[in-house]
Amino acid sequence: MTTAALVDGYLRHLTVERGLARNTIASYRRDLAIYADWLDVRGVADPGRVRESDLADFVRFLGADRTPVLATSSIARVLSAVRGLHRFLAEEGEIEADVSKELRPPKLPTRLPKAIPVEDVAALIAAAGGEEPVELRDQALLELLYATGARVSEAVSLNVDDLIDEEVVRLFGKGGKQRVVPLGSYARRAIDAYLVRARPIFSARGQATPALFLGVRGRRMSRQAAWDAITAAAERAGLETSVSPHTLRHSFATHLLEGGADVRVVQELLGHSSVATTQIYTLVTADTLREMYTAAHPRAR
Repeated sequence: MTTAALVDGYLRHLTVERGLARNTIASYRRDLAIYADWLDVRGVADPGRVRESDLADFVRFLGADRTPVLATSSIARVLSAVRGLHRFLAEEGEIEADVSKELRPPKLPTRLPKAIPVEDVAALIAAAGGEEPVELRDQALLELLYATGARVSEAVSLNVDDLIDEEVVRLFGKGGKQRVVPLGSYARRAIDAYLVRARPIFSARGQATPALFLGVRGRRMSRQAAWDAITAAAERAGLETSVSPHTLRHSFATHLLEGGADVRVVQELLGHSSVATTQIYTLVTADTLREMYTAAHPRAR
């Protein structure tokens, strides 16, 4: 079988057997296309002929020879996809041995999540607000993102029925994993205003859809539209820091921990499968404490 056919079989396995999300499958497809194209250039038509030395050359290609050169995090992601492909092919008997077992990605630097202060979050959300339908929708979206720590993909995938009651919302994370997260009073008021005064206007312009957040033509709001709404609000608020949908997720986690929330509670709210992923936010709060201590203690410097 050709490399392309083997990759397609692996992607079907990820979709059907492991139930990975569409966006995740698309990411795997892009990364494995880089690998397949590289094998093709080297004249390797069968992944079973790949040797460990070939994979070492591939790593060098990604980090030095490719145009554009990939960042360390992107190299790690591509290599993860390649390891998964070879492991799958070996288990299915398509190749004799998995030569990728010893393949190690470059070590990633520890990058602390970028949160913004509470007052900047308030300014951002206020800047999105207004009395027009789009403004009511955007303010409700931003309030929900900050109140729940939802990923933007989770927010735009919400249906009206996912508002279980006035105080909680049901989110669907990576791999379809479900979690229930409380809604604060600010988010509840903003969502109520949007549902009563804006969503019916958008809904009348399109076909019936259960989507919570709608675009101006009555269809489900896209991730790009959500991103644009946040970027526009940040500009109107005059925030100097770069703001993205994930900024609100980072701020949600950081502010909860600064307020005394247990890291395992924050883990559940964020939908992290491992507490180790959540613990990086404790480094952010520790840095804040050190800065406050240095500024305030008379014998700190």
